[in-house]
Amino acid sequence: MKNENNHVVTVFGSSRTRQGEHDYEIAYNVGRELATAGFTVCNGGYGGTMEASARGAKDAGGDTIGVITKSFPGSTANRWIKTVIEENTLVDRLLKLVSLGDAYVVLRGGTGTLLELAAVWEFMNKNIIREKPIVVVGGFWNGVVKTLKEELAWEGVGDSGRFVTLVDSPDACAAVLRNTMHE
Repeated sequence: MKNENNHVVTVFGSSRTRQGEHDYEIAYNVGRELATAGFTVCNGGYGGTMEASARGAKDAGGDTIGVITKSFPGSTANRWIKTVIEENTLVDRLLKLVSLGDAYVVLRGGTGTLLELAAVWEFMNKNIIREKPIVVVGGFWNGVVKTLKEELAWEGVGDSGRFVTLVDSPDACAAVLRNTMHE
């Protein structure tokens, strides 16, 4: 399931983004840059940024994993997903996406994407999962991340802000992960 460097990057983002839109292009380029850097791209397997990041990865010759759910009967993974994993519920799907990731990339999205960002960050804060990089691409989440970093510092959690890196481009995202995930 994993490629030769054994690093899987789970990509979170909106299912609403469509081909031809700026956010689709960003997601496509994230997938392409990650695959070019040797990472396997994992995501929720459906449309929007999930389709775009998988498509970019496949176009660059990379591997893709899609985690779908029985909660959406009749829904199938997009055609750029190589390995499909089906979970029973949305919660199971989220936990599988988290467990497969050696790092996480967060793109523009709605409450589902916010839940995914919050889950991986909180799981690290509570030592439920080991520390892994979280890279947020673009400015959409900057205010949320800033507020959460301030709140966590106020709560005395320590420097849990170190888990999250804000970048402005797909190539910067791949560069951060290449630099932080060398063995």
